[in-house]
Amino acid sequence: MDGALDKAIDVFWRQGYTGTSLSDLTEAMGISRPSLYAAFGNKEETFKQAVERYGRIDMAYVNTALAEPTAYEAASHYLRDNVDAVTMPGKPAGCLSIQGGLSAGPDDDRVVRYLAERRADGEARFAERFARAIADGDLPATENPAELAKYVSTVSAGLAVQAAAGVSRDELHRVVDRALLAFPKKTSVRTRRP
Repeated sequence: MDGALDKAIDVFWRQGYTGTSLSDLTEAMGISRPSLYAAFGNKEETFKQAVERYGRIDMAYVNTALAEPTAYEAASHYLRDNVDAVTMPGKPAGCLSIQGGLSAGPDDDRVVRYLAERRADGEARFAERFARAIADGDLPATENPAELAKYVSTVSAGLAVQAAAGVSRDELHRVVDRALLAFPKKTSVRTRRP
């Protein structure tokens, strides 16, 4: 059923949650409504499964970025790979987790909250990484890891919106270059004692 879910990802990504009907989903996925309900649940559950799969597959670069040796490299790797992901040939421009809820109406509040929670979880992972960097002496003790994570998250969301509006990959990489000028670089590393 992964193939059918990949088709659902594409539909939700292109049309957003609100703009996608059950007929759009069943037609794209090549299944009947009863089959969709049996395999994935209702539209909301199908969307959540699509977002989960999107996170595992299309945003796998997040884990790689978090493993970088410095906070600056983590932010740089994440934002640069984000640009490549939101401008990937053959995929819709932008980001499913951003586009999916941008035009959601009041009836879709649960989906909007779900997407916000997903983004907050990602932000928390970066805040933890930046807190570790402060503890390791990789970032100044005066830095606020939650604020840095919010900054990186906000830049990332802006890149996705700009990509969806047709801004080129090269232009977005230049935006990342500019954004990284404001990110603190390693000042001095404390030697860890055994």
